[in-house]
Parts: sequence; C-alpha cells; structure tokens
Amino acid sequence: MSAIENLFAKLRSANRKALMPFITAGDPDVAFTGEVLLELVRRGASMCEVGIPYSDPIADGPVIQASYTRSLDKGVKLRDILTMLRETTPKLGAPAVTMVSYAIVYRHGVEKYCDAARAAGVAGLIVPDLPVDESRQLLDICNSRDLSLIQLVTPLTPRDRALRICETSTGFVYYVSVAGITGERTQLPPELAESVAWLRQQTNLPICIGFGVSTPEHVKLLAPAADGLIVGSALVRRIAAAAQRPRAEVIKEAGDYIASLVAALPGSPR
Repeated sequence: MSAIENLFAKLRSANRKALMPFITAGDPDVAFTGEVLLELVRRGASMCEVGIPYSDPIADGPVIQASYTRSLDKGVKLRDILTMLRETTPKLGAPAVTMVSYAIVYRHGVEKYCDAARAAGVAGLIVPDLPVDESRQLLDICNSRDLSLIQLVTPLTPRDRALRICETSTGFVYYVSVAGITGERTQLPPELAESVAWLRQQTNLPICIGFGVSTPEHVKLLAPAADGLIVGSALVRRIAAAAQRPRAEVIKEAGDYIASLVAALPGSPR
C-alpha cells in the first residue's frame, strides 16, 4: 500500500476527512518552505502539496502564478527544492506530493525526475498539463517506484474521459471546479454534488476537491461530498507576507489558519 493509500485508509477507518494545503516551493525561500511544511502538518494537515515553480503554469490562478514568479526571480532550482524535501519529509509525518508541470518532468528526464522525487521522500505527483491520453508512460514509471500519479477531473470533463482519468490515477482523484467559491454559500452547488456523486460510483479512489476553499464555512459545506479538501491560493496569499514580516510570525499564522480549517472537518478532534 502506498503512503497516500495508507493515509486515506486510516482516515476512512476513523470517519475523517483530509485537509491538504498547497504551498509554493521557494516563496520566499526553500528554508521557509521546509519550516512551514512542518508547521502545517503539526497543526493538522493530512498531506501537503508542494508547487514546483514554472514560468508558464496552465492550471493556477494569479496568486499562485505570482508566487511562482517570485520564487523563480530568486533563482530557486529544482535541485534546491528536492534537497529541502529530502531533509524535511522524514520529519513530516504526512505524505508530500509535488504539483509539477510535465515540461519540468520531461526536461529533467521522466525516470530521473521520479527517481529524484522518490529519493526526496515524495509520495506522489500531480501533473496538471499532462493529458490522460499521454499519461501511460509516467503512470508506469510512477507505479514501479511506488509513487502515486494524481490526475484532475473538472465538472466540464466528458464522462468517458473522466473514466479514463480515474483508471490512470492512483492515490486519489483531484476534482477541481472551474467555477470556484467566491463567497459564503448556504448549500452545495448542485452541479458539484451531481458530478462528484457520479464519480464516486465509477471509482474506489478517494476524491479530493480543490474548489477555492478559504474559510471554515467552505470546509463545512464541501466536506460531505469529498474525502479531502485542498486549500491553495488563500494560504499562498498569507505566506506572501513572509518577505515583509518576521518569519516565525508568518509561519505561526499559516499554522493557525490551517488549524481553523482542520477544525471544521467532520470527525476532527476538537
């Protein structure tokens, strides 16, 4: 059983859901990234996504794009990120996955990237710009190295294609809404509930929703439909303050924020 499969098996047996924060590696520097990863897990995160900065991301909004630019402008390299992960993951106590463009994986060398990721303690890859039709090689390489390959489904994904995505995903399915949540809602958007309910009938994989989650109210609203929730831009925006404020203060506030979302999950210890 992979690290991610083991995590969700434990959560399901405890009737709990996962909270998965996303942070950009190297924003403001890789040492900070390692420190904040440890704090987020200490405050209740079940898994962490580490964004590998890329100059032309296709699946990220302006907040994360800006964080990628800041990191790249400071000269952060893939080797720096992997070195930080290799030093951090043994102390983390939770799986870490990389959100990475296939252009980076391909340029680095597919097998070489997977070997380096595995050596760094990475549990899985999310590759948002890799079409499912072209994912078989990477899936086979990941499987041979006990890495999960997490693929994305949206409400606009045709159902036959969503089935192929589920068949070539491991670890969990990342369900991302194109609409997002811009404010408080009093009920689950019907198109999301319908799509996720259908998807649950097609796969035994956990389904985790990245849906503009930013408040405990969003967590309470979306958690019944998901095995896990992913928070990205709202956390990255908070971390962006690290360049102007004491690092320890920003890390604590990031941890406090994640703890507030974890507390809103059903079954979480209070």
